[in-house]
Amino acid sequence: MVKVFIPHETRPETRVAATPETVKKMVAAGLEVVIERAAGSGSHIADNDYEAVGGHLAADAAAALATADVVLRVNAPSPEQAAQMKPGSLLIALLSPFDNLDTVARLADGKVSALAMELVPRISRAQGMDALSSQASIAGYKAVLLAAQRLGKYFPLLMTAAGTITPARVVVMGAGVAGLQAVATAKRLGAVVEVSDIRPVVKEQVESLGGKFIELPEQEESGEGKGGYAKQMSEDFLRRQREIVTRHVAKANVVICTALVPGRKAPTLVTQEMVEGMGSGSVIVDLAVAQGGNCVLSEKDGEVDHGGVLILGPSNLPAETPIDASSLYGRNVWALLQLTLGEGGAMQLDLEDEIIDGALLTHAGDVRHGATKEALGRNTSNPEGDAK
Repeated sequence: MVKVFIPHETRPETRVAATPETVKKMVAAGLEVVIERAAGSGSHIADNDYEAVGGHLAADAAAALATADVVLRVNAPSPEQAAQMKPGSLLIALLSPFDNLDTVARLADGKVSALAMELVPRISRAQGMDALSSQASIAGYKAVLLAAQRLGKYFPLLMTAAGTITPARVVVMGAGVAGLQAVATAKRLGAVVEVSDIRPVVKEQVESLGGKFIELPEQEESGEGKGGYAKQMSEDFLRRQREIVTRHVAKANVVICTALVPGRKAPTLVTQEMVEGMGSGSVIVDLAVAQGGNCVLSEKDGEVDHGGVLILGPSNLPAETPIDASSLYGRNVWALLQLTLGEGGAMQLDLEDEIIDGALLTHAGDVRHGATKEALGRNTSNPEGDAK
């Protein structure tokens, strides 16, 4: 029987990689599921909730990790934890490989197969496994609530006996999943919302949510990259984009930054000059801060007051909504795990499967993802993708 282990996250984290809902499905599929005590406490899941659906609590977490065939996590393990996993075992997590190169090296050297949730291809068959989207949606929602809480004015238009309160003006940078959720949430709160994105194709989505798309400079090539994500644009285009966006940001009470380019540093979209052009009391929430930030003044998990403009850099907003975040993430993980199960719950990795092939970071002693392999200084002939 394949043994699955769900540990308590060691980093500041409230989410958990499996809920009673998904543990029940694993047990029904013939898997033995072992959970570290209090693993779900941050998501308000009691140990006996796991036991009620057939899960077992680990008497010794270290021993459970060392003997597990599959380890399900939210975040990457430490290098020491990676070294404790048994050869041939499988790890599924949001591995952030460029930020955890030592862990990746330990996983490869220990012959652990690691499926990185952020490397799951953006194809229709993998929609149920798209953890980036499920968590980004929560982040976009929470970013607007955070801004509304810290902003010194109402979001909606209000007509009172003492006069009219004009609505807040919100600019959203990036119309991916997080950005679109931010648009929808800000509109529900009554704000006037404008959106900047290098992909003209998202204009219709923005307008369907009630936002206004900020028209950008004409460009010869599309700003849409592989899988629908934004791609890196030329510095000349970004300069012209900033000139246009600066005028809109200057009038904004709130700026929500969500623009990311997979595998690269986040593009700088909000300069110090733009911040200094905003009114005192304005708020910027930079969701791209974990990858360097869209605002040059943002600090990871910090608050910066620059001339009366408050700049917030939360790096893990989904963890502030752990009940739903864990529920969605657990379903994403279970959907991916099912692809690795054969008859009777036996483990098998089909390297010909497009999803497995795309998400497989390490396997059989090798780092398969080319860009990560290059960052580690190991030989690769294809630095942009899988090293075959």
